Amino acid sequence: MAAPSQPQKSTYDVIVIGAGIQGSFTAYHLAQRHEDTLLLEQFLLPHSRGSSHGQSRIIRSAYPQEHYSRMMPDCFRRWQQLEAETGTTLCRQTGLVLLGLPGDPELEACRRNLGVDEVLDSTALAQRFPGFQLPAGQVAVVDSTAGVLFAGRALQAVQEVFRRHGGTLRDGEKVLHIQPGATVTVTTTVGVYKAPRLIITAGAWTGALVEQLGLRLPLQPLRIDVCYWREKQAGSAGLGSVSPCFLTLGLSQAPHGIYGLPSIEYPGLMKVCHHHGSPTDPEKRDQAPSSAPRPDIAVLSSFISSYLPGLETQPAVMETCLYTNTPDEDFILDRHPKFSNIIIGAGFSGHGFKLAPVVGKLLCELSLGEEPSYNMAHFAITRFPGVLGAAQ
Repeated sequence: MAAPSQPQKSTYDVIVIGAGIQGSFTAYHLAQRHEDTLLLEQFLLPHSRGSSHGQSRIIRSAYPQEHYSRMMPDCFRRWQQLEAETGTTLCRQTGLVLLGLPGDPELEACRRNLGVDEVLDSTALAQRFPGFQLPAGQVAVVDSTAGVLFAGRALQAVQEVFRRHGGTLRDGEKVLHIQPGATVTVTTTVGVYKAPRLIITAGAWTGALVEQLGLRLPLQPLRIDVCYWREKQAGSAGLGSVSPCFLTLGLSQAPHGIYGLPSIEYPGLMKVCHHHGSPTDPEKRDQAPSSAPRPDIAVLSSFISSYLPGLETQPAVMETCLYTNTPDEDFILDRHPKFSNIIIGAGFSGHGFKLAPVVGKLLCELSLGEEPSYNMAHFAITRFPGVLGAAQ
């Protein structure tokens, strides 16, 4: 078989590996800064193998961690800017209900960071949002700014603007080798590319890529069950397309947190998921046998019977997604400790999509040698000891 033809252009100002939402926004910011940028994606687009596919993600101001809550106004503005640039609706405001226990530190931190005083008991919550049944002794806080991001549409929109600003996106090209140096050489299944700067945003595949650069990051890919639950009677659950999203904090019934979004993907089905999953090899994620035990479904079924009684207690549709978790669930946004012209964005831990406009800006700033717009201490590689092995 004849060797694949080499692309006409092989040298760029910067190469970004991974065209999920984080890599795409990074490339978007670089192209807007007039950097000649190559964005590489191993799968043919669009695809559902990573963490950025599907139709919906939550966007919210409510965060217990100040370093994220401070970023969210900027994120909202930049999502709106992308809507204006593409003439596409990317977000629907629905509000978000935070469910927890009175005095729970995370719930109180969210309330403080939101700047709201109101705390709802079970009666007040049922009056405002009839679909929710809150057990006695638990409370709710409402984030009225929150809503749903249309994920697949958003990913296409940011890639469209990237191309419009002169960026090059090549899909179906798996990275085989990275050779560090003053000029970084990236070899793919199709060609060889060179650039003075490289940014790696390869999701669940990041760990394997940076290992060849002597870096062992504590990244754990998880296979997440994305479940959709049918209303017992159509329209009766009060959980239609304009109902709020929700998120649990600190509840014993949901040790890793449970979140839900209104009916968008499938009419009459609400998306409710456990923020947890099974360790997986991203190369084998689609090979998981259907008969494998799924303890998260039991957790969700029990939660739904207590909190969302208008829904059936077995999922009507099940899909999968990948989370790539760090031990503390904070992101990694940093330079390689040895090769300062290689930047790494990883470990978005199932809560990074909404923050992608700012993450992309920060990775762009790091690659250009600029002072980042936000304090980066929480995202440093060095917070994990022993990550630098025998670098090549």
